[in-house]
Amino acid sequence: MRISTKGRYAVRLLLDIAINDTAEPVRLKDTAERQNISMKYLEQIISILVRAGIVKSIRGPQGGYRLVKEPKDYTVGMILRYVEGSLAPVACLEDEINECERQSECVTLRIWQELNDAINAVVDKYTLQDLIDWQADISCDYVI
Repeated sequence: MRISTKGRYAVRLLLDIAINDTAEPVRLKDTAERQNISMKYLEQIISILVRAGIVKSIRGPQGGYRLVKEPKDYTVGMILRYVEGSLAPVACLEDEINECERQSECVTLRIWQELNDAINAVVDKYTLQDLIDWQADISCDYVI
């Protein structure tokens, strides 16, 4: 399993929105500049996130994007699954029920299941709020 650029950028995009959503919604153009990500790529990602109900679009000259919920309510795993799909390391674990005809005799399934559980445990453990807190710690380290 490998997290694509789209997945990594989605996390960065939502983190940017969470940090910069103060009085006005966050403009995608501003995020693109801050994160050094192409506007076109961010437009593709934001459309997925809007359809998923993670962010809301606010139209007009003062428009932009806002999170629908609080940052603590979004896990990294949730974000990745919306843009990446399944995070399973093998195809037979992608669905809720493993329907592989070989599962009863597959000795490697135990390894893949353990890997799948570990991946999910890590990405579901951390939230956007954790990332915000970590960002604040990094920013404080460089204050002179």
